[in-house]
Amino acid sequence: MVKLDKHYVDPRLVALYDIENPRGEDTDFYLNFANKINAKQIVDLGCGTGILTRELALSGREVIGVDPASAMLAVAQQHPDADRVQWINGDASVLGNRQADLVLMTGNVAQVFLEIDDWLTTLTNIFNSLCPGGYLAFESRNPLVKAWQQWNRDESYYEFDSPHGRMASWVAVVDVHDNRVQLEGHNLFLETGEVIVAESELVFRSREEIAAQLTQIGFTVESVYGDWHQTTFDDAQRLMVFIARRPL
Repeated sequence: MVKLDKHYVDPRLVALYDIENPRGEDTDFYLNFANKINAKQIVDLGCGTGILTRELALSGREVIGVDPASAMLAVAQQHPDADRVQWINGDASVLGNRQADLVLMTGNVAQVFLEIDDWLTTLTNIFNSLCPGGYLAFESRNPLVKAWQQWNRDESYYEFDSPHGRMASWVAVVDVHDNRVQLEGHNLFLETGEVIVAESELVFRSREEIAAQLTQIGFTVESVYGDWHQTTFDDAQRLMVFIARRPL
């Protein structure tokens, strides 16, 4: 069971999500991949506020956005073109046998599945929801780079304008144990001095671990990229972008 932190349930923080996580190179990568494989039915698992989800649907595809956080889906459904998407409040267990061409997990969603059983169950549900030859595409941070060493106030602090006025945000690591990192996201309302602290925990699985787990479920791992420009992954790169396929 994935625990939802305050970023995804507190309405004040949900309203900030698209400001702090705007459209970027990852969006272009996944859109281009969907075009490359000519995907007609797509599931965006952990779709959040639906920036990518809605754009995927603009070309007439059948797109399903799934997220366990109802507050995030509420924001997603307020946007123009939201009616082009089928929105489902839930997790991978709701997918069933959809015969999708492509399932996406973006925004490092793969790292919230802390327990191996939850992760493998999610991969199994995704596998079963794909048509033969269907694809799973997602990214995860490379643990060898130890990105969490830069997750501190000095290196992550920034200020921005929000619907709540001027704000400041930063992250701080609480604990690192084995392959898990506990952290706090601090959100300071500069006009009032109020601070909301959102506690999170992420798991950092290695390329080898993830590839083996995908293979265990039945996927073929076709590619692992180290950035959004399809550079072949090596141990020095911060990102691991996996392209896996259900065999024909």
